[in-house]
Amino acid sequence: MLPELLQGSDAGGFLIIQDSAGCSGRHLLKSFINAALNREEAVHVLGFEISEEELKEELKGSLTQRLHFHDAFTDPLGWTDHPAFTVHQFGLEELTRLVKHTSHAKPAILVIDSLSWILRHVSPPVVCRTLQQLKKGGAVRAIIGLLHADMHQRGAVGSVCHLATSVITVAPRMTGDEALAKITKRSKSGKVVQDEEIFSIKEDLTVIVMSKPSHTGLKLTDPENQESVRRRTNLLFPLSSAKRRKQLCSTQGRVQDEFCMNLM
Repeated sequence: MLPELLQGSDAGGFLIIQDSAGCSGRHLLKSFINAALNREEAVHVLGFEISEEELKEELKGSLTQRLHFHDAFTDPLGWTDHPAFTVHQFGLEELTRLVKHTSHAKPAILVIDSLSWILRHVSPPVVCRTLQQLKKGGAVRAIIGLLHADMHQRGAVGSVCHLATSVITVAPRMTGDEALAKITKRSKSGKVVQDEEIFSIKEDLTVIVMSKPSHTGLKLTDPENQESVRRRTNLLFPLSSAKRRKQLCSTQGRVQDEFCMNLM
């Protein structure tokens, strides 16, 4: 499943790479950027955690012509007089302006590095609302975000992952150059597919899958699979839609009702 996602099979979707202190997902994020550039896609990166130079270091020079880096690394909180991009600008209007400022033949891919930086300074309901609006607005073809799951409360992680069409959780392996990808993918029909794949990343950012998927797809509509799906997805989607709506609306008095309805 990982190669399919790298090939852009999740068009129009929202993909989250979820990592922790024990296993970084940034190298995999770079692989997704590299794969998109190889498909001649235009890629916009909101860079909060690394500089433009560091991001481009492993990418081929000719490919970076279609890479548009929005510098939120230098001054993410706007402490200087002329910040390039700040966390407080994370909203539909500003992001749409950034993406459409450059001319593309088709909608671009938006990469957020990282969602954790934003979640530390913007409330989860506002972040979720912006992501939902971006998904529906048509300004971007797809969204890819890096999320450090161990930096946030479980409810915040679950709320963001609830919006995602695909979640890749990376975990370390005994072999230093290998990692485990736990993948959850949801289709518009409601089908949930989960796989676990051992992979490595070459110097040119090519992803090599070392083993075949170990799980088959499960349909939420099948009664015999509902309990299995619930157990295996509880970390990604810990609350039901109804409970999440109730929780968000009760704790965030200013959240718009339209946003809460979108989570149902």
